[in-house]
Amino acid sequence: MIGIRLSVRQNEIVRLVNRHAPITGDQLAEMMGVSKPTLRADLSLLVMLGMLEAKPKVGYFPGGDGSPPDSAMRKWNEARVKDVQGLPVNVSESASVHDAVVTLFTGNAEALAVVDENRHFVGVVTPKDLLKITLGGANSAAIPVSMAMHRLPAIARVAPDQPLLEAVGKMLAHELDGLPVVVPCADSPPGRCEVTGWISKTNILRWLTE
Repeated sequence: MIGIRLSVRQNEIVRLVNRHAPITGDQLAEMMGVSKPTLRADLSLLVMLGMLEAKPKVGYFPGGDGSPPDSAMRKWNEARVKDVQGLPVNVSESASVHDAVVTLFTGNAEALAVVDENRHFVGVVTPKDLLKITLGGANSAAIPVSMAMHRLPAIARVAPDQPLLEAVGKMLAHELDGLPVVVPCADSPPGRCEVTGWISKTNILRWLTE
């Protein structure tokens, strides 16, 4: 069995499926008080992990003994973050919240990696962070990203050569949709790093379906 911890929402999905199977995505969303798109990535990941089974036009069922097939298990065990990661979408910490919102949508990003003037990775800003700021007043969009972001070291992150399973486990443990992929910066003080990628549930599901 894969040694990862599910999020509260994913555990609730598994509990509801075990109790009410067969159950559709619409029914799950209604029971949990969320939209169906909110559950899509979690449902797909649970199916890929072998914890749920999905039958078209019927719904979701408990996934056998909860263990992925051997071929899927080998693929998980051999994969590294660098095999799956996508490109990061960066924004400067001195940029305005308005500019960050524009960057978020034009880059079709789930979150933005924040960098300083030397291109060192310093934090992450999410759509929720930006929304909180922009709802604060008429001039809030002019506030710098540095006032809205989450800063290092209090940010979950992974390295390119880490096993993919570790990245998935970290996302589930912290209930995150994605993680920055970082490497140490050459010729820089210790602790400085560069963001070289972004790994998300979307990346992982696309890689699995390919």
